[in-house]
Amino acid sequence: MLYYIGIDIGGTKIAGALMTPAGRIINRVKTATPRQVKAKDIYACIVDSIDELVHASGVLFKNIQGIGLGVPGIVDTRRHHILAAPNINLTGFPLGVRLKHKFRMPVAITNDVNAGLLGEVWLGAAKGLTHVAGVFPGTGVGGAVISDGKLFLGAQGAATEFGHMIIDVNGPLCHCGNHGCLEALSSRWAIERDIRALVKSGRKSAVSRLNKGKIAVIKSRILKEALQKKDPVVKRVLTRAAINLGKAAVSLNHIFNPQAIVFGGGLIKACGHFMLPIVEGAVHADPFFKTFNSCRILKSALGDDAVPLGAVRLVQGKT
Repeated sequence: MLYYIGIDIGGTKIAGALMTPAGRIINRVKTATPRQVKAKDIYACIVDSIDELVHASGVLFKNIQGIGLGVPGIVDTRRHHILAAPNINLTGFPLGVRLKHKFRMPVAITNDVNAGLLGEVWLGAAKGLTHVAGVFPGTGVGGAVISDGKLFLGAQGAATEFGHMIIDVNGPLCHCGNHGCLEALSSRWAIERDIRALVKSGRKSAVSRLNKGKIAVIKSRILKEALQKKDPVVKRVLTRAAINLGKAAVSLNHIFNPQAIVFGGGLIKACGHFMLPIVEGAVHADPFFKTFNSCRILKSALGDDAVPLGAVRLVQGKT
């Protein structure tokens, strides 16, 4: 029996999956990403995760056909080189080359959102579609596009950074240095910022109680619980975030003419039932496409398995 390994390298966790060529997951492994360490230490943790996954599954390395990896950053997919990884110390590290030499098998590496969208097109919400955009709001806002069945990468692998589309030129400062980016308006950190501002101005919110008196970091789970209680502050902030995601979706529809736009990530998993109807309404109200366009707004279906599955799809050479 032949197998593949897919790895999702995140700022907080490294999650791996062993699977068949058809994408049936046999086993999973998850470990915390080392913090404030050198790239070689993160590399060692990835190697340990791969070793653990293989040995725990009772398979032989000679039966592993390849390793695919999704990384939170800008990746030159053609050269397997990480150009920038702001939230994890891997910038410039030859991760793909090192793993290829270590395990003596094909290795492919791409941006984690690229991998996530590949997974959704292979076995998830967008299964079978060939023209798809992906928007993944979480701590930031990631983006990806598959056009005619292929990842749209750009000259250096840095294309489709939708989080840094400028939605409002007079909007708040983004971490990238520009003002009014989608990430500065609709990411979880932007939502946290806006909730804090309203609470500090005297607005009543259940968030403080649900989050044990703290509002510096507000997880998506807390936002979901507050929505269930019809919290006016959270509803107001999430509505505004969804409106801006809708504006972005309208632009993406004009630029890429996709069959669907897949929304995923922790924020959508928790609050998509509230936010996505607003996004869908904006896309379907667009007067230019109203009479003939059928772009669908889809919620991701694979959860944490999307990135490992898509990374395997990449190493299989299916994109």
